[in-house]
Parts: sequence; structure tokens; C-alpha cells
Amino acid sequence: MTVPSKPHWDLFCRVVDNFGDIGVCWRLARILAAEHGIAVRLVVDRPEILDRIANSHEIYNKSVCYHHVEVVRWSDSIRPSTDTSVVVEVFACDPPEPYLAAMAELARCPLWINLEYLSAESWVAGCHGMLSRHPQLGIDKLFMIPGFDRASAGLLRESSLDEQRRRFLSDPEARAAMWCGLGVPPPAPGELRASLFGYENPVVVRLLDVLSRHSRPVTVVVPEGRSVADLSRRLGLGLARAGDVWREGSLQVAVVPFTDQHSYDRLLWCCDLNMVRGEDSLVRALWAGRAMLWQAYPQQDDDHHAKVEALLGRLLPFVEPAAADDAAALWRHWNGMSGRGPAWARLESTVAALTSAIDAWRQALAKGPELATSLVNAATSQIQ
Repeated sequence: MTVPSKPHWDLFCRVVDNFGDIGVCWRLARILAAEHGIAVRLVVDRPEILDRIANSHEIYNKSVCYHHVEVVRWSDSIRPSTDTSVVVEVFACDPPEPYLAAMAELARCPLWINLEYLSAESWVAGCHGMLSRHPQLGIDKLFMIPGFDRASAGLLRESSLDEQRRRFLSDPEARAAMWCGLGVPPPAPGELRASLFGYENPVVVRLLDVLSRHSRPVTVVVPEGRSVADLSRRLGLGLARAGDVWREGSLQVAVVPFTDQHSYDRLLWCCDLNMVRGEDSLVRALWAGRAMLWQAYPQQDDDHHAKVEALLGRLLPFVEPAAADDAAALWRHWNGMSGRGPAWARLESTVAALTSAIDAWRQALAKGPELATSLVNAATSQIQ
């Protein structure tokens, strides 16, 4: 009996925002390979960035295979094979024209998917699942849009994620080992612990000032990178590398190593408040079920404000009414939006309300579509 061969998919990724684009692509590639039995070739223009989040120790100067995913440096010489059944361009990155031309000449043209950016905005329902025809080649591109309801393709989520989270949070030794690996002691009784991973943000200084006068100890852990450089510049400090610590009143800020995706998930699970940015860390903070502040990628003419309002529109129904105004004001202020300032004196109760809301939203989202499965289902229906 002949054993059916695995489906072959090509994923194309251009690294625009350091870890956001490749972060989504890497999670998608791993889920497709591990849970759907797909042979994935990930074509990326800066594969060396993957080394930071994948915890491999490879330098991707040539094709390598990692976790059953083939990683290839972007080149105009790349071509689809006769086994290629699906081509996914992530975030409209436009595969090389010679690749598309070769794809169109195959006896059976692969399904071409444009995986768009995640959005909470209402337009998603009208655009998800639409087709667009290439003007010269005459092949169709299917638009798949991640989102927060059944009118979208859903969110990336490993099938075992909830169980992994439950086991980790119920294992004190595993949590202590994680903190030890980051060079930070486990939280003391009553301590508030937060993570900060964001773009440059003037509001962070005010938040740290409030936390320094908190009634209980506070530790903010900051992975090496942009947030550390921004803090150091704004506060006039020498924070630069893992192990650096700054203390003021009840607060300590601890710089920790930049971690791979697996370890970052666990950090989010263990913090009382997660300050995150972009798309990949937003979704992972949602699955963590802890209080969260999301920072949208700043855009010209404040176009990102609409994204913040759309996401707030999804979140606020889960926030208890008495805390909804405070939660919304804090989120808007965090994103540089005008209006009522945060009620800093009620920050602790706002964080508690956000924790309950994010956890309730997490459970509701888990009943909705999962992004990798949505892509596989679309491929199955389109190819048959």
C-alpha cells in the first residue's frame, strides 16, 4: 500500500518589525507541521532573526530543517515544486514574480493565500475570504484575515496550549526554574510582577513612578531590546543588558535575557500584568489570561488609534462595569490617545479587573476559530 505523501506548503515572510512578522510565521509553521502533518518550507528574508525566538543555534545561511520546518533564505531563484499545494504570503509580502510565474505554469496551480494582519475592526467580516486575481498571470489569491470572531480566520493557538499552561502554573519548581533562568528571584509573597515588551513610550515613566509608590513590592521585568533602551534614555540610567537592575521605592526594574517563544509564553503566564506590543505578543498575552496593556504600532496621523478602539470594543464587554472607564482610559493613555487620563490611584483595582476580563475573554476566544486550522480547512475546500 502506498503511504500518502505530506501536503507541501510554502510560507513567505519579510521581517519588517524585528520579531513580530517572523514570530507569527514561526508559530504558524510549527503548528502546521506538528498538528496538521504538513511539510512546511518557510522562506524568510532575514532568517538570522529566527535564531532569537526559535532557540535553535543555527545561522540560516542556507536551507536547514528545524522542528520539521525547512527554513530557506529569500531568493528570486526559489521555485515551487510539483508537490507544492499551498502558498501563503504572510502580511502581503509579495512572493518573487518568477516564483509566481512558475506557480501559474504548474499542471495544478497551488492555492495562493494572503494571510493579512490581525484586526479587531469591523471591516474584517466583509474582506475575509475574498479573492483577488493577478492581473497578468490570471491566478487567484485568497484573503484570510485573523480576528476575534467567527467572521474571521481566528487566532493562532496550539491545541495543547491550555494544558501546558495549567501544568506549568501548578508546578512551583518549574516556575522557580524559569525565574532562575532569567536571573530574577521568584516573586515574594504579595509582590506584584509585571513584564514590559513594547515600542518607545513616554507613558512608561509615569507608570513606573506610580509603581515606585505602590503599597507592596513591584518587579517589572524587561527583556533586552527596545524597551530597555527606551527606559534607560528616559530615566537617565545605564540599563543595557541582562542582569542590570534599577530600584526606586517599592519598585525594581530588572533587565532579563531576550527569550525564545516558549519561554516568553511562560513569562506571560507568571506575571500579574503584561505590557505587550504588536500582533504576536498580543495574542500570547490573551492566551495567558492575565491583565494586559497592548501598545499598537504607532502610525502616521494616529491611524493606530482606530485599532486600539476596535480592540477595546472587544475587551470592554468582559470588564466589570464599575472598572470599564478606568480600564479604557489606561489603554488609551498607554497608546498616546487624548481624553481622560488614567486613575493612577486605582491602578491596582484596574489591574484586577483586567485580569478577570482577559481570562474570561481568553475562554470565549478558545471556542472560536483557530488560525492554522482555518487555513487548512480553506485549503481543503479550495483544492478539492
